Amino acid sequence: MYRPLHTSDPGPVPADGSPRPELANALAGARRRAQRDGDGQADTAHLLHALLEHDPASREAVDACEQGGEQLVKLLGLLVQRNIGYGLKWHGSVEDSGAVPMARSDGWSPAAAEALEAARKRADGRGDRPAGPDLLAGLVADPECRAVEVMERAGVDRELLRRRLGTEPVPPVGDPVPRVGEQAGPIDVSALRRELGAPKDRPGS
Repeated sequence: MYRPLHTSDPGPVPADGSPRPELANALAGARRRAQRDGDGQADTAHLLHALLEHDPASREAVDACEQGGEQLVKLLGLLVQRNIGYGLKWHGSVEDSGAVPMARSDGWSPAAAEALEAARKRADGRGDRPAGPDLLAGLVADPECRAVEVMERAGVDRELLRRRLGTEPVPPVGDPVPRVGEQAGPIDVSALRRELGAPKDRPGS
């Protein structure tokens, strides 16, 4: 039975399945982004975008998988420009990787709901609250989801990221997360959008 992660209170709560603050903020951000995009459901690409914005531990995991490239910047560029570039082909469609029924009323796409359930189970396994890396692990576990599609287009090594998330412990609550370059807090998406400018890629190009 799917038990959703609660997103109403991002503050400290008992270990009852409620997410840690960074993840709670990311989940709320994914819902807001889906609404702004005019999408009926928040999908795995919305979740990935919000994780990279709000959770330094998830950004660090992706950044650590780079092999001399600019994959994290490319990934953020694709996600930021979703409505005018790469993600236009998804508009108005339902993301369904075939893992769960398509009919949902909770605002998440079927693939996103499966990733959220995987995050809860992963945290339950260590007796903890779900954190950003738990959801990131749930996303990369589904090779057919939109989040993985964007990561692969950006050059992120999904298998390397999956292995890293499987071996690296989730930072305890309150522990500092290593910086990614000079960025330790939420990403300034507006500045990134201005820097990237209009995309050259279009769906079908």
